Formats: sequence, structure tokens, C-alpha cells
Amino acid sequence: MAEANLKAWFKVEMTFEGGRVDDPADPGGRTAYGVTQRVYNGYRKARSLPIRDVWLIETREIVDIFKTGYWDKVWGDRLPEGLDIVVADGAINSGVSQAVKWLQRALGVRVDGIMGDATLTAANAVNDVDALIGRVIAAREAFLRALKTFKRFGKGWIRRTQQLKALGQHYARGSVGPAPAIAFMSGMNAKAVLESAKATPPKLDALWSAGTSTGVLAQVTSTLEPLQNIERIAHLLTIVTVLGVVLGVAGGAYSWWARQRSAKINAALDIRPQTPSADNDDAPPEGLHDAMEAA
Repeated sequence: MAEANLKAWFKVEMTFEGGRVDDPADPGGRTAYGVTQRVYNGYRKARSLPIRDVWLIETREIVDIFKTGYWDKVWGDRLPEGLDIVVADGAINSGVSQAVKWLQRALGVRVDGIMGDATLTAANAVNDVDALIGRVIAAREAFLRALKTFKRFGKGWIRRTQQLKALGQHYARGSVGPAPAIAFMSGMNAKAVLESAKATPPKLDALWSAGTSTGVLAQVTSTLEPLQNIERIAHLLTIVTVLGVVLGVAGGAYSWWARQRSAKINAALDIRPQTPSADNDDAPPEGLHDAMEAA
């Protein structure tokens, strides 16, 4: 359906991915044109070729890795026009599984990170691909903002996703005019991966909130009560009582905030994805999931 977009997508990636990178802050590590050293090692090993520096990668190898490792794995040739390059770009930047999760969330189907018949059918049944692309990009940007590395690379990532959105929607509309211009920006080629996720807020320790703090205040109160007729002690007793109320309210407020914050982060990161099952037509053929993870 969108096979002709493969070449256009490759040109987009060559712009977005820049050149050779070896930024210690980039989770991808040593990278050349979007291909990490780890991915290149796997590619060379699978072909019984000696391991070498990814900065020595050849153009034909980049093309092959992009097509077989990303485009084919998200079924780019079978996705609707415009959506194909959007999903495939996400695969290069954050991995195939994560890119498929964004698509599945945008479609409202089972989220398992595996491209299958159910996901493909749902994507091709959408009448407004333009709007679908917008939802995919929104899910991706929520993920990016939930990463610790967003502070360093966020500006570049958002520039990338917004340019990608405009380009994808251009193709989805079947526009005959010139495609929207895209340009490289520092940071947009840094890998955005789940391992860089922000930590969820720690839970308020139940022992302290319900036991320790209450116990300490109770002991202080019981000690001071016999002396409450003394003016200073009476004031102190009032302060202790108020402190107990404040701690209780503060603890409850923090617990509520922590639950909301954790829920938001977990949702953005798909922390609890559904596991493929034998009766799910999105479940991969036997051995495919392992092959995808190893790639």
C-alpha cells in the first residue's frame, strides 16, 4: 500500500539521524546515522562478518538495516500512507516494540508491542488517518516527556516529532504540493528508550505515616497532658496537636499526588503492557518475538 514511501522515509531518517555520534548522555551510545554499535554488531554477526566500529558502516548496510530491522518489522509496506513513515521513525528512535505500542494505543486495540493482523486491520480501517497520526505523535511525546533524558534532548525530540507529524499528515492527505521541509536539530537523534524512564514518586512509608509519627505524637501528648495547667505546656500541647493534624493532611496530599504522578508516568511509558497470548491474533508466530528482541 505504501511501498513507494520507503525511499522517502529513508531520506527523512538520514536528515533526522544526522551523522556519527558518541554522546555519553545518549543511551544509544556510539552511533552512525541512526545505527547503534549494538545493532551493527548484531547485523555483522548474523552475516558471519567480523565486528567493527559502527562509524565504518557502509551506505548499503544502513539501507539494509533500516529496511529489515525497522520498516519491515512495523509492516511499513502495509500501513496507510503517511502512517507508515510515522511508525517506522518511532521504531528507529525508540525501538520497534515501543513504536507499535504507540500505534496500538492510538487505535485503541490490545497493547502488546507486536505488529499483527489485528493491529494492521484496525489501522487500515481508519478513515481519518490524519487524526490517527496526531494521536500516535501525542502518545510518543507523552513517552518522551516521561524520560529523564528529556531535559537534555527534549527540544530536539519534539522538533523531530512535530516535523514528522506534518510530513506524515501531508502524505496521508494525498497532497500534491511540495512536502513540508524537515531539518536536523541537535539532540533529535538521541535514542529515547524505556531504560531512561523517570522514577515514579516513592510511596509514603506506611510505618512512618500510620505508626511512627502517630506513636511519637501520642507519647508526647500523654506526657504533657498532666501538666496542661501550666501555661507554656498548654501552648506546647496545642502545637503538638496541630502538628499531628498537619502531618496527617500532608501525608494524605502527598499520597494522592504520588498516585496521580505514578499513574501518569506508567501510562505514558506503557509500564504494564499486555502479554501476547495464543488466542490473540496480534500474538506473533512462534519464535518471532524472541527474534525481534534479539535484533
